[in-house]
Parts: sequence; structure tokens; C-alpha cells
Amino acid sequence: MIWSVAFSLLGLMALTIPVGIVLFLLGIGVGQFYSAFPLLRGLGQVVWSSSASSTLIAIPLFVLLGELLVRGGVAERTYAALDKWLSWLPGGLVHANIATATMFSATSGSSVATAATVATVAMPQAERLNYDPRLFSGAIAAGGTLGILIPPSINLIVYGFLTETSIPKLFSAGLVPGLLMALAFMAATAAICAARPHLGGPSRSFGWSERLQSLAQLIPIIILFLVVIGSIYAGWATPTESAAIGVVMAALIAVFMGDGLSRAAISDALHGTIRISAMIMLVIAGAYFLNFAMTSAGLGRQLSQLIQGSGLSPFGTLLLVVALYLVLGFFIETLSLMVATIPIVVPIMAGLGYDKVWFGVLLIVLIEMALITPPVGLNLFVVQSTRKSGSLNDVIMGAIPYVLVMSAMLAALIAFPGLALWLPSIL
Repeated sequence: MIWSVAFSLLGLMALTIPVGIVLFLLGIGVGQFYSAFPLLRGLGQVVWSSSASSTLIAIPLFVLLGELLVRGGVAERTYAALDKWLSWLPGGLVHANIATATMFSATSGSSVATAATVATVAMPQAERLNYDPRLFSGAIAAGGTLGILIPPSINLIVYGFLTETSIPKLFSAGLVPGLLMALAFMAATAAICAARPHLGGPSRSFGWSERLQSLAQLIPIIILFLVVIGSIYAGWATPTESAAIGVVMAALIAVFMGDGLSRAAISDALHGTIRISAMIMLVIAGAYFLNFAMTSAGLGRQLSQLIQGSGLSPFGTLLLVVALYLVLGFFIETLSLMVATIPIVVPIMAGLGYDKVWFGVLLIVLIEMALITPPVGLNLFVVQSTRKSGSLNDVIMGAIPYVLVMSAMLAALIAFPGLALWLPSIL
């Protein structure tokens, strides 16, 4: 049954059927062929229970927060300010790509939205200043992945919801690895461009007066992040309430510090929020029904017996799970991969003594790698869609150095769990 479900999942997705629909179809199929009970009768109750949590309200709010900043022109101003501060480094604007992605990761919570925002703003500059198209676009794709690790992260909210893990703890656990990853991306960029200067474009410098003036564009974003995250850890607001506060602040920043919010901009922001949120909720509801069907049919028990009967040590099991996610990440969209596997894998890992908060951060890094590895790496396609020329292979090749950086972070998290657990322990 395990292999039939796995191959059916891959086969249906290969037919380009929407992922949420695929999960429902598989749930119905498992219930029909492998369960002695009429599971279809429980479809309504499962969908309702998977959608009725107040925690999930944070998802559309964080999506709207990011949409308002993008539609209000804040992204362009932030990028220009970071360009003034970082263009002296080997690689120039490539560092601005990563830094802008880091800042927007701390507000939007979405990797795809972050990559799309930075790519839209940055790509015209790359063509104008003659940057290497591979490294430039690869850095944007990689920087965008930080959106699901640096809080507030929509994927961490989904993980916390599915595993009943504290979302504030997950947020704090993702902060240090996320910032370290951003610094490692920039260090790798500097090393590459120092060795091969022609890849980094022309060297530019700005005076201190221009840099100090540009801080006016950066400070509002930093304050927004501190208010949203700080209100959670101070105990003043839940993640959902802090997201609502963030939406109000984002709207004010867009009006007074950006290009304003026209009726068309607000309409586009709401439309984008509805579209992204509906997709996420459909996937979550479909995954819940599939997990309900597989549990009722005994698939979870079969998988647990398979892993426990393999004779592997806890560390060997961890490496097996990591390898499994690396392989599946090549073929399955990231959110779908999370919601389809977490209810099965996490109880097994927790039973072996691994901390759920730490494993959540480790899982997100694995998911980040899936975002920039072909053939289904979403960020690769998002960045390519903003380019006027060149092939997808350019983006793929440019992302390879950053995949290696992620692999190093993965090894560091396994060797030093405190990278993820230190900040939650003191908060």
C-alpha cells in the first residue's frame, strides 16, 4: 500500500492536476480500496476540522502584509537603500538581492512571494549593469527561500499546526539559522566574485550622506519586524493577532513611506492574498483527509513498522529521513510535501527522542533546498518568469553554490542542534 500511494501521488502530479485535488483523490482511493470503513462519509468533518483553527487565520494575514508592502512600492525603496550600503562588497548588487530577500522574509513569510518581489525589482538592474545572469538570478532564487525560515514563516505556522508545536518557539528557532544562512549566502557570493570579479558586475560606491539618508527606507521595515515578532514574545499578542497588527502597520508604511495605496493596488493585494490563501487551505484540507484515510487504513502503522524494522539507529533513521526529503523535494511541491509527510514522519522522529522544534527547522531547510532544485523548484520558475532573456538552466546553474551552502547548514544543524534550540531556550 505504501508504494502504491507514493506512485499514485507522483503519477497524478505528473498529469499537472492541482495538488490539493490530488490529495483528495488519493484519500478517496485509499478509503475505497484499503479501508473496511466508508471513509468518504467523514470527508466533511475532516475538512471542517482542518480549517476551523484560529491559528490558520495568521496565514492570509501574513500574505496580505507582504502584498501591501509590494503593491505600495516599499520593495523598490528598500532595494535601493540596501544597494547603497552593500554595493562596495565583491558581488555588488547580488548582496542587495540577498539582503532585500532577508528583510522581506521577515515580513511576508512566503518564499515564492519574496523571490517574486526581489526578482521584479532587481532584474532590470542586472541587465543594465551587465551582471552575470546565472549568479545574479541564482542569488535571488536562493535568497527567496529565506521566507519560510526567518519568522514570521507561513510554513512554520503550518508545521506547528500539524504537529501541535508552539509557533513562537518555532519562530525563535528559525531566526538564528535563517540569519546565519543569509550571511553564508553573502559570504559565498563574496568568495565567488573575489575569485572571478567579472561575475560581480561593476564596482560602485556611495557617500555616507547618501547611505544615512537611505536609512529612512529601512527603519520602517525593521520596526515592522520588531513589532510583529516582539509582540509575540512579549506575550502581548498571539501569532494571529500580531499578523493583524502587521497588516495595519504595512498599510501605513505603504501610504506614508512608499508610493501610496491606490484602489487598484489594494484590489491587487486582496486578490493575491485570496488566491495564495485558497491554494494553501485547499492543500491543507486535502492533506488532512489523505492522512485521515491512510491512518484509518493502517498506512502510518506500516510505515512505522518499516522504519523500526530496518534496524537503523536513531541517527541512521534521521539520515534516512533526510535522504527521503531530498529525493521527494525534486518532484513534489514544498507545501504539499510538508502536509503529506509531517503527520507520519514527525511522530516517528519524536519517538526516537528528537526535539520537534529542532526537527521543524531542519525540515524547513530541506524544504528550502527543494525550492531551488529542479524539476519542481518553484523559486527557479518564479525568477525565470521575470527575465527578458536566457533559459531556466541559467537560474539552475546560478543556484548551485547556494544549494551547497544549504547543505552545509543542514550538516551544522545536525551537528549543533543548539543553533536552533538556543534562542527558544532563553526566551
